[in-house]
Amino acid sequence: MGHDIDATRHRRIPAIALFLVKRFATFVITLLAASLVVFAVLDLLPGNVAQVMLGESATPEAVAALTSKLGLDQPAWQRYGHWLQGLATLQLGDSYSYSAPVTELIAQRLVVTVPLALMAMVLTTTIALVVGIYAASHHNRAGDIGVMAVSQVGIAIPNFWFAILLVHLFAVKLGWISAGDFAGWTEEEGGGLWDGLRSLLLPSISLAVVQAAILARFTRSAVLDVLREDFVRTARAKGLGTRAVLWRHVLRNAFVPVLTVMGLQFATLVTGTIVVEQVFSLPGLGRLIFQAISNRDVVLVQNIVMLLAAVVIAINFVVDVLYAVIDPRLKLHAA
Repeated sequence: MGHDIDATRHRRIPAIALFLVKRFATFVITLLAASLVVFAVLDLLPGNVAQVMLGESATPEAVAALTSKLGLDQPAWQRYGHWLQGLATLQLGDSYSYSAPVTELIAQRLVVTVPLALMAMVLTTTIALVVGIYAASHHNRAGDIGVMAVSQVGIAIPNFWFAILLVHLFAVKLGWISAGDFAGWTEEEGGGLWDGLRSLLLPSISLAVVQAAILARFTRSAVLDVLREDFVRTARAKGLGTRAVLWRHVLRNAFVPVLTVMGLQFATLVTGTIVVEQVFSLPGLGRLIFQAISNRDVVLVQNIVMLLAAVVIAINFVVDVLYAVIDPRLKLHAA
């Protein structure tokens, strides 16, 4: 009897709740797996990490002191446990090359990298949705063919090469925008909100071009697929105009697969800032990891790589949550 009651209660649990619980469990497991991979890869580097950081000319005493400071004389499982604890409490230790807490160094650089990725994502989404919907609504006409041709060119352009072109045109030739360094967000830093946005404009465009071309083509395909559905023909038979059908019925259904691609693209934009920040000399997270690698700062590299991996995993989790909210099929109760 009690078993039947429990089974009935289980059937009443909304499918969306089960979906989110499973996705959250996957999120946590994936984070732990990523941390294990990052730790293992850097831990398996050939030679003594302390020797690599100090260089070949370091004395044995200096290597031994740094080995003890980094905790490298402890067993691997113990070092991994301490690192996980530090990740959970944001106590990531000190950078060897900067002699400063890793948390502070990363926080200082995120004020550049995060706005840059967000600006690039806003540009990507705006351009891609407008262009993709336009192409789908003008299927097999001149507008559609032109959009597909331009998007193909956009996909073929590497981000760093397009970034160099933008620097050459707008900074070197025209002199409209400075292509070096970051003006800052406040007057104390020598800039302001507008100056900061101007500093990130060209980098965000160079990041957005390729992703907008990909998303535009995907949006076009998704909209065309929905336009062929029976319920769209029914809506048209009821007398609804093309624009009303498109905005009331087509876009929400087409947006479900598009959202998944958008999430993957935002993760790509975050990691793509590493190269673009080098081209534009922006003091962001990408430039920091390059400097950390050059300085052989293994502690800093390990935590930045883990942060980037966590961002990608977290974005995928957020996309899953939004997917559950948007997709009406997941709002049904489990049978």
